[in-house]
Amino acid sequence: MDNQIRALRAALQDRGHRLTAARQLILTVLVQCGGHISADGLAEMVRVQAPHVGRMTVYRTLDLLSETGLVRPVYQGTGAAHYVLLEDGHHHHLICTNCAQVQEVADCGLAEVETLLSQRFDFQIQGHLVEFYGLCSACRA
Repeated sequence: MDNQIRALRAALQDRGHRLTAARQLILTVLVQCGGHISADGLAEMVRVQAPHVGRMTVYRTLDLLSETGLVRPVYQGTGAAHYVLLEDGHHHHLICTNCAQVQEVADCGLAEVETLLSQRFDFQIQGHLVEFYGLCSACRA
């Protein structure tokens, strides 16, 4: 976990952004919760540890992290975005449309597709997010 936090901090600084105490805390809480959390949930968790860090600071930091490609908002049918960490530039989910359960998929097998798209469209791909929607085994039973 510490290595992950250090890598995120370095990535933010490498992109020319200041690493304030509030941003460090927000990154730490994101990693601690597994990188799947709503903005409101993150703000509440941050507030418990640092009551002086406001909700708008959390929202602005999430916007910054989204712009820099370190997190991405995911909409799971609830209307509110949940933010996921993009550690390797990609992230994958299986999302149940009935119960909203989200299952992580570690290896998407899209490396060849990424290379093909990059070459075909002369496009430097920096990451991707794949979401498959359907019914989980519990909801099909």
